Amino acid sequence: MTNFLFPLKIPGVMNPTIRNGLKDIWNAHMAEGATFGHLDIPLCPTTANELPKAIITWDEAKAIHKKRLARGNSDYQEEAFVCFYIDDCKFDGPRGIWHDCNSALKVFRHFAGVITPDYSTYQDFPEAIKIYATYRMRLFGYWLGRNGIAVINNIRWGTPESWHYCFEGIPKNSIVAIGTVGGSPRKLLDRDRFEAGLTKMVEQLKPHTIIVYGSAEYDCFKKLLSQGIRIVSFQSKIAEAFGRRKHHE
Repeated sequence: MTNFLFPLKIPGVMNPTIRNGLKDIWNAHMAEGATFGHLDIPLCPTTANELPKAIITWDEAKAIHKKRLARGNSDYQEEAFVCFYIDDCKFDGPRGIWHDCNSALKVFRHFAGVITPDYSTYQDFPEAIKIYATYRMRLFGYWLGRNGIAVINNIRWGTPESWHYCFEGIPKNSIVAIGTVGGSPRKLLDRDRFEAGLTKMVEQLKPHTIIVYGSAEYDCFKKLLSQGIRIVSFQSKIAEAFGRRKHHE
């Protein structure tokens, strides 16, 4: 990787002078010490040593953080991992976790760990945007791990042409996480694509544990259980509310 814009130390290469006043809008500082693979996607080590006891979304974590600080409890600790299986507008943008990463880090330090961001890679997105989303997932996770946060990699894939980069930067034989709260595999129209990508992910990464945020009540997960892969599911708040409603009907 040629890092003329990135202030990294490259063995045997004279580093360029950084122009005074240059603002790091690319979050190049996150990449210090990183290892890069295919398409320069960073390796994001799994730094979590145990499975989450609970998983909450970023907007839930922010609400907890605000409430604790309002009560004067700035040293609180929560056992939950923070995930991003929510609309991108709730965690991305000018005031989101990427552009205001240091403020986000202050929140993460109060929680047990983080499942890396789930930046959208919709099938009708240009390929460049989908690759960049994958890059940001890995780089943000790598940076969190370097800052002492327990990290588990989120994986998001699309149609088969995405398979050559969407599994990049994730260690083999580790814990990974996926979300099923969106369109796939819930929607029959998209289930075949989801299951094909899941099969490819397992083939390529060989995870020993898959965390599922959302329902894991699909045949594809039962097949993985029969292969000795541990499947650990956490219901989303929406699914929990729907379940309570059905119970009272």
